Amino acid sequence: MPPSHWIATIQRMESNGLDALPPPAIAKRTEELGVAKTAQAPQGMLVLAGLAGAFIAMGAVFSTTVLAGSADMPYGVARLLAGLVFSLGLILVVVAGAELFTGDNLVVIAWASRRISTVRLLWVWAVVYVGNFVGAIATAALVYAARQYTFGHGAVGQAALQIAVTKTGLGFGQAIALGALCNALVCIAVWMSFGARSLTDRVLAVVPPIAAFVAAGFEHSVANMYFIPEGLFIKSDQAFVASLGPIPGIDHLTWSRFITDNLIPVTLGNIVGGALMVGAVYWFVYLRPRPTSAGS
Repeated sequence: MPPSHWIATIQRMESNGLDALPPPAIAKRTEELGVAKTAQAPQGMLVLAGLAGAFIAMGAVFSTTVLAGSADMPYGVARLLAGLVFSLGLILVVVAGAELFTGDNLVVIAWASRRISTVRLLWVWAVVYVGNFVGAIATAALVYAARQYTFGHGAVGQAALQIAVTKTGLGFGQAIALGALCNALVCIAVWMSFGARSLTDRVLAVVPPIAAFVAAGFEHSVANMYFIPEGLFIKSDQAFVASLGPIPGIDHLTWSRFITDNLIPVTLGNIVGGALMVGAVYWFVYLRPRPTSAGS
C-alpha cells in the first residue's frame, strides 16, 4: 500500500474534485504498479502479454489499412491519420488490461526505489517481451490467412510491404534513436493514463503521444513484431507481389534483417527512451531519497 501521506493527498484531491493525479502521485502509483507486476504468476503475465501483442497488432492493421492508397494525400496528413488510428492498440492495452513491453519499461521506477531486484525487473521484461512477440506474430499470421492484404485491389498489401521494406532498411544507430524517441512518447502516454480518473481521461491521454510517434516515423518494437512479419508473409505470395510491379528494396526484406537490422536496435532504443528518458527521470525528480536536514 502507498504511504499514508500519499493516500491523504489523493483523498484531498478527490474531495476537491481535481481531474487527475499530480505528477508526484503518478510517480508513486507507477512505483506501486511496478511492484505489483513482479508479483504476478508467470502464466497470467504471459497471457496478458500475448493480448498486448495482439492489441498493438490490431492497431497496426488499422493503420496499414488507412495508409492504403494514400499516395495522393500530403505525407503529413497521411501519417497523422495513420497515427490516430494506430492509437487503438495502446487504448486497448490501457483500458482492457494487458502487459506491453514498452510501457513496462516504467517498472524501472520500482527498481530504482529498490522495491524490486534487477533479476525481477529483467524477468518481467523478458516474459512480457516473449508474450508480445507471440501475440503480434500470431495476429500477423491470422491477418495473412484472412488475405486482408488483397483488399482495396491489393492496396493494403502494397502498403504493408512498403512499411516492412522501409523498416528493414534503417541503419542500426538510426533504429536505436528512432526507438528511443518512440518509447519516450509511449511511456509518457502510459504515465498520463496512470493519473486519469475516468475511461475518457485514459483514452484522451493516450491518443496524442501515440499519434505523434507514428506520424513522426519513430520505431516501436512490438508494433514491428507485426509490421515486418506481415510484410514477410505477404512477400511469400509471389503471384500477388508480381501483380504489384517492382517494389524497390523488397529483396532486403528478410527474416534475418528483421531481427538484426530492426528488432534488436529498436528494442534497445525503446529501453533507452522508456526506462531512462522517462522512468529514471521521473524517479529522480519525485522519488529519489532526499537527505534529512540536520535539525529535523
